[in-house]
Amino acid sequence: MTILEKESQIINEFSMFDDWIDKYNYLIELGKTLPVIDEQHKTDQYLISGCQSKVWLFAFIKEGKVFFTGDSDAIITKGIVNLLIRVLSDQTPDDIIQAKLEFIDNVGLKEHLSPTRSNGLSAMIKQMKLYATVFKMKGA
Repeated sequence: MTILEKESQIINEFSMFDDWIDKYNYLIELGKTLPVIDEQHKTDQYLISGCQSKVWLFAFIKEGKVFFTGDSDAIITKGIVNLLIRVLSDQTPDDIIQAKLEFIDNVGLKEHLSPTRSNGLSAMIKQMKLYATVFKMKGA
């Protein structure tokens, strides 16, 4: 699936909920399904700075596609991490770098997060794009 197809899927999922309490509950449920990050990657090296809660993000490249794993110590943030991983994993570095991630605004995520969580979301996106940029520069 392309990034746009994945974003469209998420927009459709969030459109099933009328209010933000239900959307937060959905984020919490998504957090519970976040693929487990290997414990060796839950170190300061993979910790995202700028997040209110602790967020670890690890990336690797396989056959020209970038894959992410992550975790957080906050349940809503885990759901946000899961959404980002879902959209950006299994994509080329170029596609990740160019991704506009419009689903974030389309579902109202950024406007319903606290300023510190919103900053954390931006930091996560920045880190994921940075990983993609490094992989591209290495020609991986």
